[in-house]
Amino acid sequence: MPRETGRKLVAQNRKARHDFHIGDVYEAGLVLTGTEVKSLRAGRATLSEAFATVDDGEVWLRNVNIPEYAFGTWRNHAAKRTRKLLLNRREIANIEKEMSGSNRTLVPLSLYFSDGYAKVEIAVATGKKDWDKRQSIAERDANREAQRALATRNKYRR
Repeated sequence: MPRETGRKLVAQNRKARHDFHIGDVYEAGLVLTGTEVKSLRAGRATLSEAFATVDDGEVWLRNVNIPEYAFGTWRNHAAKRTRKLLLNRREIANIEKEMSGSNRTLVPLSLYFSDGYAKVEIAVATGKKDWDKRQSIAERDANREAQRALATRNKYRR
């Protein structure tokens, strides 16, 4: 049987890029049970309220909702349990150093399968203020208008 290759996205935290200034991004493996993997392969997970913490030199993913596997037995997993992330020591040291600054948090950006292994993309982030959010929305709208103007200009130029 051929191994799974490529990247298959399971869940994405779209609000993270709206609510935070994203800093360094890390890819981490996840320690999961069998029914959690089956539930993820079915495409069921929510990252909206999730965050990560560094405790005693280990990184933990908290509040990720992976619903119970529909065909699981009494050994099914808890939906919002704390899950360990697999990173090497250098990466954990870098994350701890960056987290020492004020108003920093570890935010999961996406959850996916990479070559058959469950991975999570986490980022050290700083929270945005309301005016930052309004400014980024205004920038996005201005870019969209500029692209529209260029598209119509180029359309009639031919």
